[in-house]
Amino acid sequence: MQIPAISPIHDADLAARLDHRIDDKTKPQGSLGVLERLARQIGLIQRSERPVVAKPAIVVCAGDHGVTAEGISAYPQSVTWQMVENFLAGGAAINVFAQQNGCALHIVDAGVNHEFGERAGLVASKIAPGTRNFCTGPAMSEAECARALEAGMQFVDGLDCDVLGFGEMGIGNTTAAAALMASLTGIAVRDCVGAGTGLDQKGIAHKAEVVERALRLHAGAQAPLARLAAFGGFEIAFIAGAMLGGAQRRMVLLVDGFIVTSALLVAAAVQPAVLDYCVFSHCSDEAGHRRMLDHLGARALMQLDLRLGEGTGGALALPLLRAAVNFLERMATFSSASVSEKNG
Repeated sequence: MQIPAISPIHDADLAARLDHRIDDKTKPQGSLGVLERLARQIGLIQRSERPVVAKPAIVVCAGDHGVTAEGISAYPQSVTWQMVENFLAGGAAINVFAQQNGCALHIVDAGVNHEFGERAGLVASKIAPGTRNFCTGPAMSEAECARALEAGMQFVDGLDCDVLGFGEMGIGNTTAAAALMASLTGIAVRDCVGAGTGLDQKGIAHKAEVVERALRLHAGAQAPLARLAAFGGFEIAFIAGAMLGGAQRRMVLLVDGFIVTSALLVAAAVQPAVLDYCVFSHCSDEAGHRRMLDHLGARALMQLDLRLGEGTGGALALPLLRAAVNFLERMATFSSASVSEKNG
């Protein structure tokens, strides 16, 4: 498997031209705050002084996790396939928010423990019917991990979009994400695990013990992709591959919450330049996500106490991306509006 080459977005000449356009708008310099930085970033990603958000898309990847055998979720594994059915029927939160914001939505079966058959609107990329229990062995083989990554890269090759957001569905995947986080960052397990779908304090303590046990078992997994194979999910690996492929194609990567950011931890470990392409939609209410963002040096656009996943935070952030490129394109300049500039 070949990891895509990703170019850093920095371009001093283009950055200076973007800064001039931003500062020449009829406002005090810096007064649009994060939107100014966002306009600059999107311009650098698209190599344009006139960036656009014209074709946003969100991919929601689903997969099951063998670690649910350890009793780490408040819900049964069957909820994964049931929620995929809900996505396909248009009844989930991500369906509502994507439609509201004019965003294409793609649903991927990366490894659900259910046979859907051929279904309109479902991308069939099943590697296996769920991962194995990572408390007894690796969640996936190296070959399965590579296949999931490659499937994500290949999926992006067929997309026509300028902004690519990511969502997920998989009972047990906050446990996988917490294990990846602890393994890749060195942050204490107690600061990585959270309530997930609604565990009480006793359930969270058990979840932390499960992750600790798995970290000891897989202490020999050192390379980023070995850690992904040891702890990850097929949906997490698919997303990591899609992030790498999307950055190579110079898409804006719209990052959702805890699980999607765990996929980014892997992608950034193998290709650090992928971070240049990332816009972090929100800080999840799931314990550990803020520490993940801090580890990456990332600043989220919103704090809405979300912890649903599905890509909902990304969909809700789309109006902010549009606002950033629209002020750059549509606001008057000081000269065009005959507005006096700052004294001196």
